[in-house]
This record gives sequence, C-alpha cells and structure tokens, in this order.
Amino acid sequence: METLVLKATQLDQAADFLKKGELVAFPTETVYGLGADATNEAAVKKVYAAKGRPSDNPLIVTVASVSMVEQFVQPLSDEARHLIQKFWPGSLTMIFKLKPNALSKTVTGGLDTAAFRFPNNQTTLDLISKAGVPIVGPSANTSGKPSPTTAKHVYHDLNGKIAAIVDDGPTTVGVESTILDMSVDTPSILRPGAVTKEDIEAVIHRPVIDELHHVGAKQTPKAPGMKYKHYAPAAQVYIVDPDDDWHDVVDWIKSHPQSVGVMAFDHVIKTINWPDNADVISLGSDAKSAAHDLFAELRDFDNHPEYKIIFTQGIDPEGIGEAYMNRLNKSAGQMHFKQL
Repeated sequence: METLVLKATQLDQAADFLKKGELVAFPTETVYGLGADATNEAAVKKVYAAKGRPSDNPLIVTVASVSMVEQFVQPLSDEARHLIQKFWPGSLTMIFKLKPNALSKTVTGGLDTAAFRFPNNQTTLDLISKAGVPIVGPSANTSGKPSPTTAKHVYHDLNGKIAAIVDDGPTTVGVESTILDMSVDTPSILRPGAVTKEDIEAVIHRPVIDELHHVGAKQTPKAPGMKYKHYAPAAQVYIVDPDDDWHDVVDWIKSHPQSVGVMAFDHVIKTINWPDNADVISLGSDAKSAAHDLFAELRDFDNHPEYKIIFTQGIDPEGIGEAYMNRLNKSAGQMHFKQL
C-alpha cells in the first residue's frame, strides 16, 4: 500500500483507518507512535509485523481520558491518581495491574499488567476520541532504529507498511516518555524520560526505585526498551565520556581516512580544529537540547552509509540527562571511545 500523509485536519480519515483495523502513525510531544486499536488483536499483530518487533516486547496503550484507563485496570491507587493529576497529559507512562482478560496478551507481552500513556498532544487526543478506542503506541519506526521525531522519519521506515501518518510537525521533547511501574509495592522507573525520579518523588512523597532499566535474555520485559538493542543507526556509536579528552578523539579521526560522524555540544565544537573527514553535528548547549536532537541526528547519519563510526558526547545522568544517556547507551550498545 502507499502510506498516506494526513494533516491534523484529516483526523476523521485517520480514525476510520483505526476502526477498520489499519495502522496509523500519530504525533506526541515525545516521539511519533504507531497506532492500532488496542482492543483488536488482529490489528495489534500488524504493529509487530510492520515494525519487526519481538512478540515479548509489550506495547504501551495510549488513551485520551482517565476513564479509558479505568475500563481495563484494577482500581487506581491514591498515588496513581495524584501522579495522573500532576503529569497527565504529559510524558509519563504508568504500568497498572489489569482486570482479568481486559486486554489481549498480544498487547501485554503475556503479562497481567499494561502500560498506559496520556500524551500531551491535542491532535492525537482528538484522534483517539474520534476512533472511540485506546490505541497501542510503540514508536513508529523499524524496531531497533532511532525513534522518529518527524513524520518524514516515519515515512522513511514504514512507507508501504501502514495506512497513514498524521503529520503534526516535529516533536518537542525528542525522547520517549518515562515509564513508571505502579503495579509493584515500590514504584519503579523502568525507562527514564522527561519526568524525572525527583519529579515523581515530589508528588508521592516516598522514594522511587530507579535501577531497573534492563532484563535478562530469558525474562519478559514489563516495558519497551528493557531487553533489546534500541535506537541504533547502521554505524557504530561510541560514547565520548565527560572525562575523555576530545583532542584524543580528533587524533583518532585524523588517523583514519574514512568519514567519521561527531555529535557534540556547541562549546566542544567551537574549541576544536576538526579534520576534514569529521562531519560534526551540534547537540545544542545542554541536556535538554541533546535529548531533543539525539534521535534526529542519528537518523541523519543513518541516511549516509559511508559513516561507519559516530562519536557522541556523553553527559552526567542527571535530570533529563538520565533519559539522554539511557538512549545513548542503548544506541551505542554500551560502547565507549576509550574501548577503541
């Protein structure tokens, strides 16, 4: 099929596709998601096929109201309601225990829990309302590749595999939502994002676990991004740690005649005399801009197969810097410049 690119004024057409069991990519403030009717198992299976996604990697359910969540989950705790009041709509996904047989195991990865997200994007909230059902919402990209932050990125990966893309311009955050597991005794962050551990603790007034970002090869992840390599371009990414000397990076680039990609902050770029074979892209001036630009810049390099190596600046994992480093480490497969 030829994938249609729809405007935000064409939501009736997009909603009709969802009602018919087709796939529609949709915008959020974080990244573009790939939508299907979460109550239609056949439609959900199409998501896994279109993305090439492992079947034990659960899907986030995207909603347009709290009442839509309550149809499927066990009674929400007071803590959950406080977090909803503070952060929804927004970049916080929460995992809840489900009512028996509330959602297909295809959605949940075989678990008795599911993750729910109420995005801060009115176009998508209107789309869900018109469709009348919650929609699954993994990132709208080929599984393992950098997540899409524009409709153009989605079209590059999924043209011919999905019915439509709703184009609402570039996303504003640039990395996926924080995932908080509320189905356990102590709330646990399974994926860092723009909503930080400190933000959450300020609402619920108790400590949150923030060390559960990975699972073993034989475990079923409770949230996306915990098990498989993610966000990776064709080139090998190497992290330049804060204590690394960028002049050593330059010396390495000079000794290798092939083109090398570089992603760094403005203050680094300005202080270095870069060799001709270095293609340097700015990550802006701080962690917020770096998180916003990371996926888009990795995708830009991915469009040029001559690049086999990309050196990318690492930062201290504080605030949204934790989300940035989480995605960068997965993109690099934990590889660092000092390992070369």
